[in-house]
Amino acid sequence: MRILLAEDDDDTRQFVERGLEELGHNVIVAANGEDALHLSLTETVDVIILDRMMPALDGFSVLKRLRAGGIAVPVLMLTALGRIEDRVDGLEAGADDYLVKPFAFSELAARIQALGRRTAPTGVATRLAAGGIEMDLLAREVRRAGQQIQLQPREFRLLEELMRHAGEFVTRTMLLERIWDFHFDPQTKIVETHMSRLRTKLNEGNLPDAIETVRGVGYRLRAV
Repeated sequence: MRILLAEDDDDTRQFVERGLEELGHNVIVAANGEDALHLSLTETVDVIILDRMMPALDGFSVLKRLRAGGIAVPVLMLTALGRIEDRVDGLEAGADDYLVKPFAFSELAARIQALGRRTAPTGVATRLAAGGIEMDLLAREVRRAGQQIQLQPREFRLLEELMRHAGEFVTRTMLLERIWDFHFDPQTKIVETHMSRLRTKLNEGNLPDAIETVRGVGYRLRAV
């Protein structure tokens, strides 16, 4: 899933972001309410994790504006306020779930998964097939020629992007934005390195090269 994490505490934000990415989620982050509101309105996300107490604009106000604007993305609200009245206020404002700090990451992850399942639109594909490769988005499994391929979270997301755009070239800039949430060139070989690892795993067993690379254009999943 693509998740917006809005949390002003650096340690908490980095801990949760790292944990969600290790589970294979694509995470974009905001450290204050104004950025959270902007990203909620301009980015496509599946779930929003929203801290209630944030600078610039508190999470409660962000939530109210989202719901007033017709944004129906599921929201899990985090708060240090554990009174029943506070939880009721959050739920009545449009939160789909409420988690009180301190919390166990395993519980947060389980609640996020539940929100994703509950709100998934009927008919949305949970399996992709292209170029002789099969991908199960729910089980996080990939197979080629009947053999399961073990991929790291970033490799899985790279392949997902290629499969969703099978037959089309996906540029390096597009991948930086969609996989790493970079809106600038980090001047590293991060895309090339991960793409090389993905290609090696897909081609294991002397299978034909699954990915076509055209310098200056991008990457495309071959129709093999």
